[in-house]
Amino acid sequence: MTSKELAEKISKILLNKKANDVTCINIQEKTIVADYYVIATAKSSPHVKALSEYLEEELDKEEIAPLRREGTREGRWAVVDYGDVVVHIFNDETRLFYNLEKLWSDENNTVRFTDED
Repeated sequence: MTSKELAEKISKILLNKKANDVTCINIQEKTIVADYYVIATAKSSPHVKALSEYLEEELDKEEIAPLRREGTREGRWAVVDYGDVVVHIFNDETRLFYNLEKLWSDENNTVRFTDED
C-alpha cells in the first residue's frame, strides 16, 4: 500500500467514526518526516481517544501497526505515527490553536474528506 493510499484509508476510517474536518496534506516536498499528515477534529476528549483507538484497531486488522503514539491519555491532541503517514486528532480548541493546516498546506497539496467521499 502506498503512503497516499494509506492516508486516504485513514481519512475514511476516521470519517466512519464521526471525525470532523478530516484533511489530508501531502508534505513530501516540505519535509522528510513523513509523506502525509492526516488531521481530524473530534467532538470531545473521549472522542479523541475513541478515534485513535478505532483507527489502530481497524488498521491492525490489516497488520498495519503504528510506530508510536502520543497524547491519547490527555485527549486534546493524539498523534499516531504510521511512518509515512502521521495522524493528528485534535479537539476543536487545540486544532485552532496549533493550526497545522496554515503551516503545512496549500491548495495544491491538500484534500478535505467528507462523509460523501
